[in-house]
Amino acid sequence: MKKEIRTADTKKGIVQVTTVDERWYCQPVENPTTKLPEYKFVPSVTWIAESYPKGVGFYKWLADKGWDEAEALKVAAGDKGSKVHYAITQLLKAKSVRMDDKFSNPDTGKDEELTLEEYECILSFADWYNEVKPEIINNEFVVWNNDVGYAGTVDIICKIGEDTFIIDLKTSQNIYPSHEIQLSAYKHASGINAKLAVLQLGYWRNKKKFKFTEVEDQFPLFLAAKQIWQKEHGGEKPKQKDYPVEIKI
Repeated sequence: MKKEIRTADTKKGIVQVTTVDERWYCQPVENPTTKLPEYKFVPSVTWIAESYPKGVGFYKWLADKGWDEAEALKVAAGDKGSKVHYAITQLLKAKSVRMDDKFSNPDTGKDEELTLEEYECILSFADWYNEVKPEIINNEFVVWNNDVGYAGTVDIICKIGEDTFIIDLKTSQNIYPSHEIQLSAYKHASGINAKLAVLQLGYWRNKKKFKFTEVEDQFPLFLAAKQIWQKEHGGEKPKQKDYPVEIKI
C-alpha cells in the first residue's frame, strides 16, 4: 500500500487517508481567525487502539514469528478484514455476494476475488443475521469526536430485541483489549446510548462459525491509549512527503 485516500462521508466532506503505518481522517473546517477554509486532521480509532499495551502473549508470538513474518501476517489479516467488510456492506444493501465477486484489496489497490476463508466469513455473517434478525439502523458510518480529537468508522449499529448495539466485525479468533477500547471510542463519539459487542466471523471454535460477545465500555482505557499515541506521534498533523513518480539514473 502506497497511500489510500477515500471519501468516508460525502455529506460532511470527511476523507480517510491511510498509509502503511498511519491512518487519518480529515474534514474541511473554517479557521476561527482568518475565516478561511482549511482541513482538520485527527487520528483514527484503530490507529490509537494499536498504542494500547499488547501483553506478554503478543510479544511471545512476535518473538516466535519474527518481525517480517509478523508484519506480513498483520497485513494479510487487514486485507482479509477489508474485503469481508466490503462484501457485508453489499449484503446489507440487499444485494447478493457471489464466490467469484471481486472486492478491493487495500494492500494492492486492486479488486480481487474472495478467498475461501473470506467467503466462509461472509457466510457466517449471513447465518448470524438470519438467526438473530437484527434491525440495521446504520452501517459503515463515520463518527468524529472533536473534544478528544479522533474519528473512526462504525461497522454496524442495530437493534436486537429492545437493545441497541454498536457492533464491530472481526475475522480474528480472539478478542483483544484493543477491540474493547475501539468500540468504546465509537460509542463516545457517536453519542448513542448503546451496548457494545464484537461479532467474530469465520470462527472455527464452534459449529456456528460465528461468535457474538458483548463487551464493557472501556473509554478511560481508550483515553490512556490516546495519551500514549500522542507521546509517540507528537502532533495532530500527518507527515507530508513528496516523491517523484518515476526514478531514472
